[in-house]
Amino acid sequence: MNMSTEVEYVAREGIQHKATTQSPVGPAKVTITEIAREAGVSVPTVSRVVNGRSDVSPATRARVEDLLHRHGYQRRPTAPGARAALLDLVFNDLDSPWAVEIIRGVEEVAHEASVGTVVSAIHDRAGAARQWMTNLRARASDGVILVTSVLEPGLHDELRRLGVPLVVVDPAGSPATEAPTVGATNWAGGMAATEHLLHLGHRRIGFIEGPPRLLCSRARLDGYRAALDVAGVAVDDALVVPGDFYHASGFTGAGRLLELSEPPTAIFAASDQMALGAIEALRRRGLRVPEDMSVVGFDDLPEVRWSAPPLTTIRQPLSDMGKLAARMLLDLARDVEPASPRVELATELVVRASTAPPRRA
Repeated sequence: MNMSTEVEYVAREGIQHKATTQSPVGPAKVTITEIAREAGVSVPTVSRVVNGRSDVSPATRARVEDLLHRHGYQRRPTAPGARAALLDLVFNDLDSPWAVEIIRGVEEVAHEASVGTVVSAIHDRAGAARQWMTNLRARASDGVILVTSVLEPGLHDELRRLGVPLVVVDPAGSPATEAPTVGATNWAGGMAATEHLLHLGHRRIGFIEGPPRLLCSRARLDGYRAALDVAGVAVDDALVVPGDFYHASGFTGAGRLLELSEPPTAIFAASDQMALGAIEALRRRGLRVPEDMSVVGFDDLPEVRWSAPPLTTIRQPLSDMGKLAARMLLDLARDVEPASPRVELATELVVRASTAPPRRA
């Protein structure tokens, strides 16, 4: 009877599996995915054990090592310059200082953990998300942080199949997976901004909303409406105009509000960038902030403390959100479940020079 030898190299895990078969019916190849399933851990965890990484609990390491031994895996010597651990950080768009603050937080935690970060933008373009998934498989990322983006269900399923953990920051809609989420208290922030203007004496308060597909946008609008309701001020739908979080929509939205037969005396924009766009629209019409119109933003981006005038806004802890998401992802990669799957960090009203009581007629 002829003997045959098969050698399988799995480049991603840096391992060699050598199986000897004596007949058509011989020992079946066992994939690293099956090892992970049998051990009850993720594929990246098995990869870390194989590559001698230290970020695995002793009990998990022992269980995986036993299975690797029983299934006949043999490690290859680690080559100089072997791939470092990687996290994927995925945005819909990157053309915003808001994204920079998230990146800053993720990078700080990743650097402390000696983990690399790959930043991508999928831009809602046809095929862009699938191309990103192809790249993800090629670089063998240890986890994904998804920011205000939507992946079709098939891609979520692919992440699960690969055993790649996922954390979502500011989910675009109801989470389609069991992935943990990190956000901010957007409803409370929307309410606080509106209450601030109400306490100053404003009763006609315009609102420039964000993209309605985003949960954070809807929550800020709901907070605005709730504050008016509590104050006994009727909600005027004409005072709510669309926006997309970027400067141009704030400029356009403020213009629409000023064209009303009874314009507002204050504007609450659902992002700092839209608030800055609104201030520019007011300036071009010869109106002063806050003497003629108060303006409030949302985010507290670094630039707004230097705007003219410095912007009153709701501070969203963007960098801290990035840090928390990265820590949660690193825990998941070690098979440590987060203490809470849904986390919201507190927002805070920051009063600067762009708000004042309404001018008396």
